[in-house]
Amino acid sequence: KNTTSRIAEIGRPPSGTFSPQYNPPPPRRLPHRTPPVDSNPTISSRPHPDRSQPKRKQPANQPIAMAADEAKAKGNAAFSAGRFEEAAGHFGDAVALAPDNHVLFSNRSAAYASLHRYKEALADAERTVALRPDWAKGYSRLGAARLGSGDAAGAVEAYEKGLALDPSNAALKDGLAQARSALPRRPASGADAIGKIFQGADLWSKIAADPTTRAYLDQPDFMQMLRDLQRNPGNLNNYLSDPRMMQVLSLMLNVKVQNQNNEASEPTPAKSSPPPPQKQPETKPREPEPEPVEMTDEEKERKERKAAAQKEKEAGNAAYKKKDFDTAIQHYTKAMELDDEDISYLTNRAAVYLEMGQYDDCIKDCDTAVERGRELRADFKMVSRALTRKGTALAKLAKSSKDYDVAIETFQKALTEHRNPDTLKRLNDAERAKKELEQQEYYDPKLADEEREKGNEFFKQQKYPEAVKHYTEALRRNPKDPKVYSNRAACYTKLGAMPEGLKDAEKCIELDPTFSKGYTRKGAIQFFMKEYDKAMETYQEGLKHDPSNQELLDGVKRCIQQINKANRGELTPEELKERQGKAMQDPEIQNILTDPVMRQVLIDFQENPRAAQDHLKNPGVKQKIQKLVSAGIVQMK
Repeated sequence: KNTTSRIAEIGRPPSGTFSPQYNPPPPRRLPHRTPPVDSNPTISSRPHPDRSQPKRKQPANQPIAMAADEAKAKGNAAFSAGRFEEAAGHFGDAVALAPDNHVLFSNRSAAYASLHRYKEALADAERTVALRPDWAKGYSRLGAARLGSGDAAGAVEAYEKGLALDPSNAALKDGLAQARSALPRRPASGADAIGKIFQGADLWSKIAADPTTRAYLDQPDFMQMLRDLQRNPGNLNNYLSDPRMMQVLSLMLNVKVQNQNNEASEPTPAKSSPPPPQKQPETKPREPEPEPVEMTDEEKERKERKAAAQKEKEAGNAAYKKKDFDTAIQHYTKAMELDDEDISYLTNRAAVYLEMGQYDDCIKDCDTAVERGRELRADFKMVSRALTRKGTALAKLAKSSKDYDVAIETFQKALTEHRNPDTLKRLNDAERAKKELEQQEYYDPKLADEEREKGNEFFKQQKYPEAVKHYTEALRRNPKDPKVYSNRAACYTKLGAMPEGLKDAEKCIELDPTFSKGYTRKGAIQFFMKEYDKAMETYQEGLKHDPSNQELLDGVKRCIQQINKANRGELTPEELKERQGKAMQDPEIQNILTDPVMRQVLIDFQENPRAAQDHLKNPGVKQKIQKLVSAGIVQMK
């Protein structure tokens, strides 16, 4: 027989595909400049999209377009009014009707980000960029979602890609600055270490208590310096030339920093050039170590009381760790009596009340700590901690009161004071608990069945958008019904919303793996998307649960016919290029083609049929070859 090796038709048993006794004739010698495997006539090269060929467009459906625009307009109005949950719902309705509109995914991503639902915001942002990779605003959404998810490095990458498209975009520039500031910082330098004294909880109280520095608190430019140092301790060197800053530094370090005129000043640099000759008063030699600041009796007493309060706090912490809550409360209360300028004693006692389940007492202490902290201009982190404790107590109470709104609002206020992962996690937990509670209260299988029947009627009348609305309402009433997911997947298929339909079909299979309709819906969508190898796998998986299902069997036959059309060379060049383009988007196909071992296998199929026979004895290699054949990447003749 004057034929080359031929892989068995898809669907036939793999045994006997390449008989060990069959020795094919030597391959025809190709010209000297035989190109690599990717360009061989029998092994198709990796295709690139042919932008010269216009894409086939679905017939325009004016009612659907109008409905999508209407939903988008409602979403925009709700977003402008700050009703982000409602906005996300409207944008979701619009996406269901126009699943290829990148603006809708972008808008919904913004709504989710405003709700701190960054996982969903990230998914929509990635979809936006995939649909329109040359749209700068999509990268702005992607950067915001990544930053909210804690991926500062990924956010920087997204913003930089957006700026490459639109270098003058102010939103991208601001986002890039925020993302870079959120990147992990390097170890603190010497200036950072000294500058961190300005982040202490007692900074404002010390400045207010000292007669010399008290007036500085009324000077806006000086207050701006202090706030900058609290954010960036390394900027201390920028302000050392200001006498007021030297005075405050002297106060915080508890040392005297003086110049020759007894005025606070910056130390003279070691390598400064000598001043011009002039008459100078006799200079006093600089002392090697600064002298301690002389303290009044009142200041000494205040210092002793603070030290005693710290000891009480440490004793309270030790008791708290031992679960001796009553003793811990006594120590924290004593510390508060000794020093009312440190709100950490209040927040610690609130933590004890929280552990004891005395939520009202916890909330009371937290409110006092917030009020007192603002009077003292305490560190934002301390105020945020008090609000987080209060929010936690309110969330505990919400389990019985069914009101999570107050707890959510408190967590949001805490994040305004200081953004940290713990508070953000508690906020997400509270929002999730609220959503679950609403779903439980909304759960009604009887009403769900009624909505499903309404959806079925609209489906029969070919009013698919209306059917989608009723199926969606049915799922809100009963989110565990696989039939509704199957029906809505069918609607999405009719509307051309393939990604949404595929998602519903997969959810249907997840809820009931034995339900054949889930596999037929999923396989039909994959077949329509010309992913014949994936559709084949879906139909075959369904046949494991229902071997005699005729719809599944017919689906397998249709897939085999389409796959074998490529093997027989019955596809036009445009059809072949389109199929290969879709296949190349599959990560599994990409991995196979970039695997050095598989590249050598493909070369052997071209040049050394005997070696090819040996390769096919390896089940893993054989499976990968079959995958390439099914995808239309490789043709065996």
